[in-house]
Amino acid sequence: MSAPDPYANLERLGLTLPKVVPPLAAYQPAVRSGAHVYVSGQLPMVDGACPTGKLGREVDAEEGAAMARRCALNGLAAVDALVGLDKVVRVVKIVGFVASAEGFTQQPAVVNGASVLLGEVFGPAGAHARSAVGVAELPLGVPVEIEMIVEVAD
Repeated sequence: MSAPDPYANLERLGLTLPKVVPPLAAYQPAVRSGAHVYVSGQLPMVDGACPTGKLGREVDAEEGAAMARRCALNGLAAVDALVGLDKVVRVVKIVGFVASAEGFTQQPAVVNGASVLLGEVFGPAGAHARSAVGVAELPLGVPVEIEMIVEVAD
């Protein structure tokens, strides 16, 4: 069920995999166990800088979706560095954490930014289970964090 060529799909989208975001604490960006790669929560970091704010206050849902997309791209960089995107059989699950102001209920729309990117990169193999969770705070004050699990081939 893997995509024909995730690298070609990234190029078609005009995207380049960034360098793997270095861990902010005592963990690894991604770890393989058997046929799965577990990607640590990825922030919308670009060149060492992160946006801040909460959805529904400083950040709107459209901006949040773009940040979730960046989080997923950073996650793909971690997968690529560990095993290569060409080894991905399918995206199994993502979890999106959305720093939400009181009353903000559009977490699924925000996390869609990541889901759509994974579909664009992997085609049908990018379809996944997911959770979109509103939280009070995230590391460094970022609005969005995405973690993922992917199945990989040997």
